[in-house]
Amino acid sequence: MKQENILVCVAWPYANGDLHVGHVAGAYLPPDIFARYHRLKGNRVVMVSGSDAHGTPIVVRADKEGVTPREVFERFHQRFILTQQKLGISYDLYTHTDTENHHAISQQMFRKLLDNGYLFKARQKQLYAETQQRFLPDRLVEGTCPICGYDKARGDQCDNCGNLLDGTQLINPRSRIDGAAPVVRESEQYMWDLPALSGRISAYLADKDAYWRRGVLEFARNFATDVQPRAFTRDLTWGIPIPVPDAEGKCIYVWWEAVLGYLSATVEWAKVIGQPDAWKDFWYGDASDGSTRIYNFIGKDNILFHTVLWQGILLGMGNLGQPWDGDTANPVFNLPYDVPANQYLNLGGQKFSKSQGVSLDVIDLTEKYGPDAVRFYLSSIMPETRDADWAWADFAQRNNTELLGKWGNLIQRTLSQIWKNFEGRIPEPGPLTEVDTALIAQSEAAFDVIGDMLGKVRLRDALGEAMALATATNQYLDGQAPWKMIKVDRARAATQLYVAARVIDSLTVLFSPFIPNLCEAARRQLGYTEPLFGTQFVETLREATRDHDALRYDASLATGNWAPSALKPGQALGGEPKGLVARIELAA
Repeated sequence: MKQENILVCVAWPYANGDLHVGHVAGAYLPPDIFARYHRLKGNRVVMVSGSDAHGTPIVVRADKEGVTPREVFERFHQRFILTQQKLGISYDLYTHTDTENHHAISQQMFRKLLDNGYLFKARQKQLYAETQQRFLPDRLVEGTCPICGYDKARGDQCDNCGNLLDGTQLINPRSRIDGAAPVVRESEQYMWDLPALSGRISAYLADKDAYWRRGVLEFARNFATDVQPRAFTRDLTWGIPIPVPDAEGKCIYVWWEAVLGYLSATVEWAKVIGQPDAWKDFWYGDASDGSTRIYNFIGKDNILFHTVLWQGILLGMGNLGQPWDGDTANPVFNLPYDVPANQYLNLGGQKFSKSQGVSLDVIDLTEKYGPDAVRFYLSSIMPETRDADWAWADFAQRNNTELLGKWGNLIQRTLSQIWKNFEGRIPEPGPLTEVDTALIAQSEAAFDVIGDMLGKVRLRDALGEAMALATATNQYLDGQAPWKMIKVDRARAATQLYVAARVIDSLTVLFSPFIPNLCEAARRQLGYTEPLFGTQFVETLREATRDHDALRYDASLATGNWAPSALKPGQALGGEPKGLVARIELAA
């Protein structure tokens, strides 16, 4: 089977506050599950993201704290690295948008769009704060959405209905700094001629019915049919300056350079691994046969930027003459194959929000309950097609009845019997009965069934299918009762435990994209010494003159594969089996 190039692009979080479980369920855990599956399949996977260093939310927090935006960004960039380390999010590169590399490529993007005729100067009405003597960035403005009536809509987008806005459209706008009502003034900006690309964007969206999520596709198509020119620059000092003369105080609008991070991070990754042209395999590689695919994992509040506007940037940079880097082999960038946006995860019916203080800290959760308990619960309620809700009682129940009761106990009771009765070695089976072969066949077929679901980003269904196999294996053990059979027919008990261990072995692979730490531990108990996955680490990278910490994953250490068990009789267990899953008891 041909190895596929899979580029997994993950939403860039604003570095203005800690990540909460709503972010994780919406945008950060799904791509990790997806990337781990494709690594097990033997595909060439690169997963990139980073901290958004330049967003207005960072400026807002810096103003409140009396510090610089850089201090805020650097503090939360480190927190993001720590958070995702603890969760086991396996980036090939997690960087940020304040690197020399990203600045340079963003400015190249601006020049390319300008040269290709997609940027033009125009005077634009903007909201001006007389109390602060400055134009207000969109996210420093709050008011009532003119479309849905939500009274906390921002000046760039309404989080309630998802529509893009301009600050001047808000009803009763107010500054988020001091609450004062701004006035309307004009400022000259570079505008992006998005209507000139609307036909090509609509054509791109035309053939996605078979594999895009319906809500994502409908939202994108509705917007693409009536696009308007949008500001590409803003009057800001904290951001990436536009590379033209006499433009002091104007920066590239953060949204445009943030989405470009998917490209710049891939370029940076290629430099880091010592193969500076490797990024082109994903962005210029032949995508006609489906062997090169780009995925954008986001939350539903970012759908328009990642289904219409990002595609417009890629089309605008590469569709006339030579592409931005002068490579004439393929003058058009690959566009995202799929944008599997998740819906919201709420807390007690209330939307998670850093700015509103509705949050569950991921670092605290992982330290108290372990990363796999959090990953398992979020995977089991993942808001793929509709909003979901974190409920503490449900979290504990699913951990105790499923993760512990069906999976952890299955490992413990099977391997303990082998340890006790067969000298700690996988027993030699006798003739297999019909019930034995049926369970083994079910476990082998699960790789195609669950693999298909994972490949289509139906992650919650895939986890359910794996749990169904664990349930069937428990039922097999309950019916066969090898702890009783050992007293009357040792050979038959050996066969029963061999069959159960073989299915457990398969389940360690099937479950591993979701709960990698637990599965690696289970494999060590089975006697394996090599990991399914590589290791994750933090290192300091030096990009030109700007140092930064980055999260990297070393896939070269991975030895696992997406295939049914090949467990050999006689294999020694890795020691006396210990319980792998802790019971969760919530305070009354």
